[in-house]
Amino acid sequence: MNKATAASESKPLPRGRFITLEGGEGGGKTTQILRLAERLKKTGLSVTATREPGGTPTAEAIRRFLLAGAAEPLGPEGEAVLFAAARADHVDQLIRPALQRGEWVLCDRFTDSTRAYQGAAGVDEQLLEALERVTVWPTRPDLTVILDLPVELGLIRATARAAGDQAMPDRFERDSMEEQQRRRDAFLAIAAREPERCIVVDASRPEGEVARSIWRAVEARLGLKSDIDG
Repeated sequence: MNKATAASESKPLPRGRFITLEGGEGGGKTTQILRLAERLKKTGLSVTATREPGGTPTAEAIRRFLLAGAAEPLGPEGEAVLFAAARADHVDQLIRPALQRGEWVLCDRFTDSTRAYQGAAGVDEQLLEALERVTVWPTRPDLTVILDLPVELGLIRATARAAGDQAMPDRFERDSMEEQQRRRDAFLAIAAREPERCIVVDASRPEGEVARSIWRAVEARLGLKSDIDG
């Protein structure tokens, strides 16, 4: 092996990019992640799409427990700790290794959802910050897209989706309108505090328009260009 080949093989891969999609119920995060993943792949990038809670067998088991409402008797603090446990495994086993391989990681919900959902339910901010430091530091999103829409519309969409899937609304979809509005307000407050990381997209518009807005954000914030229509 010559020196040039050895240097090439030992050169570390560039770190990938980490994009999270956030927002309340019915915002279309899953659909938009799939669309964004396909577009990124067409540019030649390696992409990993995942979700929270979930992404690994352990985290998926915690997801089922949480969304079934089994953790509700533990209160918001208990739920926050369970979300953190799922996230720690997710980051360690899937997200961080993918980024280290140079992949672009797209995640349906991340730490901002814990801030918005459990924070709006009264969990102390210092506890949430401590859990975040333990579970993700320094693996933080390069870009967060907050899909925002009126609570009423989001719940109509979420209910229709559950009916189409022949499933019951999950633990958080069943919460009151007031709770849902507090979460929406919390997401918008996060975006206002961290404009360098977050962008708010109007998710009440047609799916294609939302996808184009997300792509423009990726171009503007992460310097990615593409001639692909979409």
